[in-house]
Amino acid sequence: MGVETNILNARNLRFIFIMPPPKLHRTLRSLANPHPGPGQGPPAAALSEQPLLDAYSQAIISAVGKVSPAVVNIDVRQQVKTRGQVQEMPANGSGFIFTPDGFILTNSHVVHRASRIEVALADGRRFPASLLGDDPDTDLAVLRINAPHLAPAPLGDSHALRVGQLVVAIGNPYGFQYTVTAGVVSALGRSIRSTTGRLIGNVIQTDAALNPGNSGGPLVTSAGEVIGVNTAVIMAAQGLCFAIPINTAKYVAALLIRDGRVRRSYIGLGGQNVALPRRLVRVHQLSVRSGVLVISLEPQSPAQKAGLRQGDVIVAFAGQPIAEIDDLHKLLTAARIGVKSSLTILRGADQMSLEVFPEESRARK
Repeated sequence: MGVETNILNARNLRFIFIMPPPKLHRTLRSLANPHPGPGQGPPAAALSEQPLLDAYSQAIISAVGKVSPAVVNIDVRQQVKTRGQVQEMPANGSGFIFTPDGFILTNSHVVHRASRIEVALADGRRFPASLLGDDPDTDLAVLRINAPHLAPAPLGDSHALRVGQLVVAIGNPYGFQYTVTAGVVSALGRSIRSTTGRLIGNVIQTDAALNPGNSGGPLVTSAGEVIGVNTAVIMAAQGLCFAIPINTAKYVAALLIRDGRVRRSYIGLGGQNVALPRRLVRVHQLSVRSGVLVISLEPQSPAQKAGLRQGDVIVAFAGQPIAEIDDLHKLLTAARIGVKSSLTILRGADQMSLEVFPEESRARK
């Protein structure tokens, strides 16, 4: 190809120098000199990275400009038991206004058990806030303030997200108000465990940096639309941060505004996932190879009333296969409250069917 290669070994390092032919060498020299002297040729504007960097910066600046007026700092006083005494402890988090009449989305763990809540707006105004409801199972809560001239954040569609998409997180980490970090959608469809033990599904994973105080703040696309509520970070890792999808938040927020809670059913048992013996899977022609081992029963619970015992293994509920405890949680919705449902279990080597009437889940304190 008319290209000579020289190889030089120095201190056990191997360097390869590519020597172009004279004509190609002159071309490369011209491209590499952005400010040539007289007679040295035109500048290499095509190789400049500045337009690309400006486009990236402008996308972030535009998104922040659209959403940051809606981002709020939430100061709370939470009642905490220490040494048998109840004390008020200060805490801090983030949130964002999503309606013109003062409804605010944040995390449940930010405002749960709060005795007093105060919200600071981006323009410096401060208002007391009332808690309309919170749902620890999805780590979401809705507040409301009475304030004029509010700028709500536009809500997007989390179903339209793609891995690799640019996202921006806005919040108040460690009390530093209105901090902006940028990253990408690292993964979709993740699941994380809430403080109540239920699984939160379809969670967004991002590498946009989150820190304590970011909780409840918005995760925003480059178009300036909120597509997630920042909720958690794995402290021992770098770049593993999570947000509740905004489509889930819309559904939960509507229920919290209407009812003050999210109604779910329960049957009152403690269980753990166990593998099933292959022989029992074949004999009973089961569609699952694992089930939920009952290790405890609440007194007078629907499960106890149905005749469930410790040591039973649940393999189906309401005609749906149950391979793990999360499968059971997904089926215990508000629609099941008071409705007779079949519970298929293995008791020893025998398969049995019980009838259970799920009740409304009690609020957790």
